[in-house]
Amino acid sequence: MEHIPIRLGPLAILLTVISICMTTLGILNFTTARADLSLAQQYADTVRIRYELETYGQEFLRQVGEFLAEGGDIAEIEDIERDETGVIRKVFSENQFTLTIEIVPEGDSGVRVCGWRIRKAWEPDTDMGDLWLGE
Repeated sequence: MEHIPIRLGPLAILLTVISICMTTLGILNFTTARADLSLAQQYADTVRIRYELETYGQEFLRQVGEFLAEGGDIAEIEDIERDETGVIRKVFSENQFTLTIEIVPEGDSGVRVCGWRIRKAWEPDTDMGDLWLGE
């Protein structure tokens, strides 16, 4: 019986390439998962802040309603702004977000909400990095 030698060279190269590919894919998968976690945490923080502002706004409207139901004057409410058209503004801030509520007195014991805006302070990124300016 004749002994046939097995060539391990091509098989070793194939296994090496497969292990390099699997290692690279594992590292990319881990990096992507970390980036997804970071983005999810930022989104969760943003949603939490927005819900807190919504809660503050609803609480303010409840307090105004109770105050007016007791016969109080809306001008006596503290920390509000009133413009020349009679619109009353209340601003709540949390981190970089602001909630602006605009109400208008209606009748003797009610208000109408005419504005409810949540905004985030934003500054454009003017940093150009290591861009060569041609000087």
